[in-house]
Amino acid sequence: MKLGLIQASSQKEKNKTLEHYLNSKIQLSYVQVSLAIALLINSRSLDFVVTGCTSCQGMMLDCNPFPNIQCGYLPTPQDAFLFSHINNGDVASFPYCMALK
Repeated sequence: MKLGLIQASSQKEKNKTLEHYLNSKIQLSYVQVSLAIALLINSRSLDFVVTGCTSCQGMMLDCNPFPNIQCGYLPTPQDAFLFSHINNGDVASFPYCMALK
């Protein structure tokens, strides 16, 4: 399974582990990120993408209108596993407000 992790630039401060890779001059909105996710999933470049925002609702709402995209609210790893295996989901939206600082 090919996995991807992508998030809007506004959230890069929430995840210090990824900050090194996300610290770039390119600024992406939720809509741009969701379009990139849809292209990556529909082109079969990736099988599953982890994304998110403060509440995870915005990114989830931006991803779901695209064809063949099933994005869910997944605050725990167990939710992500069940979502991908039972609900055939392919995008996990993580609520960064729940992440430890």
